Order: sequence, then C-alpha cells, then structure tokens
Amino acid sequence: MRAVVQRVSSARVTIPALPTGSTSQPSDSPQPPPAARPLTKSPARSAPGLLVLLSASTPPTPRPTGQWLAEKLVRLRIFEDEAGQMNRSVQDIAGDILVVSQFTLFASTRKGTRPSFNDAAKPELAIPLYERFVTQASAALGRPVATGRFGAMMQVSLVNDGPVTLLLDTKLRE
Repeated sequence: MRAVVQRVSSARVTIPALPTGSTSQPSDSPQPPPAARPLTKSPARSAPGLLVLLSASTPPTPRPTGQWLAEKLVRLRIFEDEAGQMNRSVQDIAGDILVVSQFTLFASTRKGTRPSFNDAAKPELAIPLYERFVTQASAALGRPVATGRFGAMMQVSLVNDGPVTLLLDTKLRE
C-alpha cells in the first residue's frame, strides 16, 4: 500500500452534489459502512487533521501492511507543539482523518508519456484492502475516520497546513 499524507487545516471530498467525507466527520452519529460514510455536518465546518490518499498494489505484500500503516499514520508526529516543533500526532490534537482511495499512486511513467496503472490493485482486491485499512485507522484513532467512495469520480478540496506532505509505502516500511 502507498499513502500520500497531508497535514490539513481542513479537507473535504465530494461526489458531484453529494458531500461524502471531511476532516470534520462527526463521531457521535451512527456510521454506515466505511466506503459510503456520508458527511452529516455542514461542509463549512472543518477541523485540522490528515488527508490520506491511499492506494493498494498488485500483488499485495504478504505482511499485514494495513495495520502497520494505520498505526504509523495515527502516531506520526507532524503537528506542532507549544514550542513550534513537530511533536504531536493527529491523535494528540484530537484531529480528524479523511481517507480517499487513489489508484493513480501506483502509476508508472517509465515508458512514454501515458501513465500505466498495471501495478495498482484491481477493485476486487483493492476494495477489501481499502475497507480494512479504514477500519484499522478508525481503531487506531479511537473513532471513525471519514472516507470518500471507492471507485467514484470525486472532487477533493483541502487547505494544506505547512505544507506538510509525506509519502508512506508499506513495501519500504517508510
């Protein structure tokens, strides 16, 4: 799995005319399945947190990578403390996480000018991995994370804070 992690002041994903997730996901409302969790708060309300663009590769690694990635993500110390140092995690600041599937993270541009997506997992493999990661991230955070909708054409908007953007790769464990 590969994830682009962005520290955000706010983030939101919409499927045309249907808000589906944001970094201000309410924690007190009942939650539908991870791949279809709707936004129930006003899109104008947002909170600091992380926007995670997530992709699975084919074949997946035999190690349990989603759990490692979820725990790493929740504990990354990329938020500033009182001294202005990056010493606090999204969990420490009670921030939100928005996870959006993005198969293009495994694009290859080695040959020609048109990207190849052969290394990205097909939906029948990627959807269960994505949903399991969302469940693992929610458990690691201690509350539900917001999501986009797997396979949908989405519009992602964010206010990058810093900017702080990291690439995490489970194959490299970094």
